[in-house]
Amino acid sequence: MTNGARNPWVIAPLVAMAAFMEVLDISIANVALQHIAGNLSAGQEESTWILTSYLVTNAIVLPISGWMSAVMGRKRFFMTCIAGFSISSLLCGLAPNLALLILFRGIQGLTGGGLQPSAQAILSDSFPPHQRGMAFALYGMAVVFAPAIGPTLGGWITDVASWRWVFLLNVPVGIVLFRLIHAVVSDPPALTVAREERRRIGFSIDYLGFSLLVIWVGCLQFVLDRGQQDDWFNSPLIIGMSVASVVALAAFIVWELGQDDPIVDLNLLAHRNFAVANLLMFVLGFVLLGTTVLLPEMVQRLMGYTATLAGLVITPGGLTIIFIMPIIGRILSHVDARYLIAAGMVTCGLAIYHMTGFNLQTDYASFMWARIYQAVGLSLLFIPINAVAYVGIPQIHSSTASALINMSRNLGGSIGISVVTTLLARGAQRHQTELVSHATPSAPAWHRMIESLTGLFVHHGDILTTAGTKASAQVYSLINRQALMLAFIDDFRALAVCFLLLAPLVFLMDKVTHARPPAGAAH
Repeated sequence: MTNGARNPWVIAPLVAMAAFMEVLDISIANVALQHIAGNLSAGQEESTWILTSYLVTNAIVLPISGWMSAVMGRKRFFMTCIAGFSISSLLCGLAPNLALLILFRGIQGLTGGGLQPSAQAILSDSFPPHQRGMAFALYGMAVVFAPAIGPTLGGWITDVASWRWVFLLNVPVGIVLFRLIHAVVSDPPALTVAREERRRIGFSIDYLGFSLLVIWVGCLQFVLDRGQQDDWFNSPLIIGMSVASVVALAAFIVWELGQDDPIVDLNLLAHRNFAVANLLMFVLGFVLLGTTVLLPEMVQRLMGYTATLAGLVITPGGLTIIFIMPIIGRILSHVDARYLIAAGMVTCGLAIYHMTGFNLQTDYASFMWARIYQAVGLSLLFIPINAVAYVGIPQIHSSTASALINMSRNLGGSIGISVVTTLLARGAQRHQTELVSHATPSAPAWHRMIESLTGLFVHHGDILTTAGTKASAQVYSLINRQALMLAFIDDFRALAVCFLLLAPLVFLMDKVTHARPPAGAAH
């Protein structure tokens, strides 16, 4: 135990709550966008910058958080992030106009980016090896539950109070966490010695590496967040941002690999387990956030669910993960982690494939149980993937490794959301074209339906011409719904196949039993 005589189980819920607060803020604001736009007299398109500004700055800070911890000290960096996140949340809640809200959201993302990897590293160094599985299970329960409860909580707060409380809620929580973490957390002696040695010999800031990182990640996040809205590569701005991102990434890799003190240590990816685990974490983020976006959107657009009810479709899955994760934490030391990961990927893939059986008559219980089925698979992935990832990684690099694997998950999630949204829009158009081609007066089924609906409207008092117009409109509306339903099914099928095909990659990693759970576990 590296925090003196302090009980690590006092530390665990505090750092988990800090990460929970940051993850929650990614999803909780989404459902309030319409209210924010209306209150600040902004258009719907303008209001999406509230999300974009947060995601861009958050993505930039995440990969350099390990370097920041090494320079500032992990505890000091963690507390700085909590303070900055709380202050910027207050400013967001008090913002008088959209421009300032976007600015403050950018600052919120900037200060919140270091919370997750720092919290994970603190947990790793606070527990003896035999307790780390359960410690990270507790952490995982908090962090995984955040995106599950976010839309429901955000909708409820917006409905009963105001969108401003979505942000103001962070302030009292941040104040309490800041004081408690100051009292109970301390840096491990080895990290303190390393930091003092770095200060003694002096250190230089990798300005070029940081600049390339900002261009690469910032432009990529912009493209992913705005691409579908701006019609992707039909937009000169999206093309320019994409080129800038690719060029900056290539230059960043070449530059960082040649530095003695890189701002992001890419040499860690030379460890096979760590490299494969990053790929699996990328895929996990891709599929997890992709389905988390698709399922609520489907029930709202096709079934007429409210935002709160749509959130309640997702929430039971989060509760399932909370129940199962402690079990995984206990058995991890006795089972080859690769088998748990493979079982999780197959279970999750089959669960998503089960969603391709949804139709316009599917009820709430079926949606809920499908998500719970998927959650069982997800419960087998978070901790084991990271347990395998950190085998062979020196403890002095745990913060950097945690930053990289979290970045992989975040990038996977951003790309996943962008891809499924694009496939959904284009799939709906494709299916609509196909269905309309069969809806002609010469088609007997179309003719019978028009006659039936026209007779129904006439029976309710419409004249024949009005009834015919209403019947045609009704058929067109049904075609649109069916086309959209088919597009959702296509997306679920693609995600399921992606998961199932990549499951064998697990066995490229070395066998791991009795592994030391890593700084990035549960993510």
